Amino acid sequence: MSELFDLTGEVAVVIGATGVLGGALAEGLAGAGASVVVLGRNAERGDDCVRRIAEQGGRARFFSADATVRESLASVHREIETSLGAPTILVNAAGGNDPKVTVTAEHRFEAISLADWNDSFALNLAGGALLPCQEFGPAMAVRGKGSIINIASVSAHLPLSRVVTYSAAKAAVLNLTKFLAREWAPAGVRVNSLTPGFFPAEQNRALLYNPDGTPTPRAEAILNHTPMARFGQAQELVGAAIFLASPRASGFVTGIDLQVDGGFLSQTI
Repeated sequence: MSELFDLTGEVAVVIGATGVLGGALAEGLAGAGASVVVLGRNAERGDDCVRRIAEQGGRARFFSADATVRESLASVHREIETSLGAPTILVNAAGGNDPKVTVTAEHRFEAISLADWNDSFALNLAGGALLPCQEFGPAMAVRGKGSIINIASVSAHLPLSRVVTYSAAKAAVLNLTKFLAREWAPAGVRVNSLTPGFFPAEQNRALLYNPDGTPTPRAEAILNHTPMARFGQAQELVGAAIFLASPRASGFVTGIDLQVDGGFLSQTI
């Protein structure tokens, strides 16, 4: 059974592996045997992720690139091909919400500027899926093999009250995922999305916890809407990602959104 989830021989590019969730996914894929490319803009965090993987006996290298710039991705793609081999797994975990586009009582929806809206889409849609898929997907299609995992969000399904631009961009990621699944299926490339529920990380910690560490009213509302009544832990995404990455475990799976949310999207009232 273990061979179903063995990624030995695979080369996995994890964009956004310098973050909490992306880093956990990079470590998990390395633990399953893949050679992992830790790709991001923060060299210190990238090197730290590589170090953790090495301490666990895995193989990884950090490459610096800006996922919102196609030329930056193309340059690092050439380096990866030369030094590690052709990528067969792509995880798009870059993204986040900016306070400038967060809706509050003081900062209403109508106050969001078009420039800030576009910046959010550039990060979460263009850098979070579109440009990496354009850069790495065609090469996978030529070789007839590949698994692309786009990281979505529960807010893509149910737009949350404060993160309207993030929600809209992630909804577009879901739509793009289904389009690419259909487009590249004949070439042997599978494209799926992974939807995390609420996992405390840098970009949402201030919304979930008060300075004294107690949960905010927003956090309490989230927990009341989550049947499992807790936040997720980064490692709980790993098994889902390995399943989607493995050509043996999910070779006939494409175009799906796998939700790891403690039941959040199944709750109504």
